[in-house]
Amino acid sequence: MKIGVVGTGAIGSFYGAKLAHGGRDVHFLLKSGFEKVKRSGIRIRGKKENFHVAGVQGYKTADAIGPCDLVLIALKATNNEALLQLIPPLLHQRTILLTLQNGLGNEDFLAQHFGDDRVMGGLCFICLNRISPGLIEHLDYGHLTIGEFIGSPKSRTRALAREFQQSSVVCRVVDNLMEERWGKLVWNIPFNGLTIAAGGITTEDILRDDSLHSAALVLMNEVIEGANSCGYNLPREVAVEYMKRTETMGAYKPSTLLDFEAGRALEVEAIWGEPLRRAQANGTAMPRLEQLYALLKSLNARRK
Repeated sequence: MKIGVVGTGAIGSFYGAKLAHGGRDVHFLLKSGFEKVKRSGIRIRGKKENFHVAGVQGYKTADAIGPCDLVLIALKATNNEALLQLIPPLLHQRTILLTLQNGLGNEDFLAQHFGDDRVMGGLCFICLNRISPGLIEHLDYGHLTIGEFIGSPKSRTRALAREFQQSSVVCRVVDNLMEERWGKLVWNIPFNGLTIAAGGITTEDILRDDSLHSAALVLMNEVIEGANSCGYNLPREVAVEYMKRTETMGAYKPSTLLDFEAGRALEVEAIWGEPLRRAQANGTAMPRLEQLYALLKSLNARRK
């Protein structure tokens, strides 16, 4: 299987490196840091694993990579329009597009432009930071869930999961990809949002502050209600489980906060706007999310 990686931030670099370290034929599209990664490779460091991929197959253009069997898409959702030029040179008749992006709407975008039969989605439950091009810090967790955009899992879904598993990635196949995406938003919406809105704080700061802790719980419950109104069965216990997981992360800064601090555009629509619109279209009011979305949208627009 020839694998292309589009988006070599923390997520793309990590999973691409895991596959390459596991012996897979991985080709990285390097829009920045090309010289450094070609010279020094990709290094993953952390409390759970440390490894180095030397001799990275890196390219400056998608045309130089050519058609692939699998394309991992790890660009920020704010850059989706760029995919309209980057993806076509990577396609052959049966190329799979696996988006590892956050939020809602990314599979829809790919399906609209490249066909829904190609599209799969993956959810990365992992704490990563990109220190510099080719240097990724793995802080905690590390499992991946994948599913088909349309329909139930296929033989290709399970075959792809095995590719990850054989490269030491904990990976499972899910029956309902969108239900899983809503489940991840139960954490992403409050913690990615409040760390920014509260002035650049960590997840640990949220847990220690009574008012922020309460706000996070309210947001979690709103997301669960929104998911249920859209036909996805998320129990209330999901919020409790995510709170317990967050306690183990320590003073973690989510990737969205790091984007904000670095002056990069926020994935406001994919993470906060699209879930809000879908829930409201199904008759569910989400007042706390509506406020948070408006604030983040304003902050994002002001910095532009």
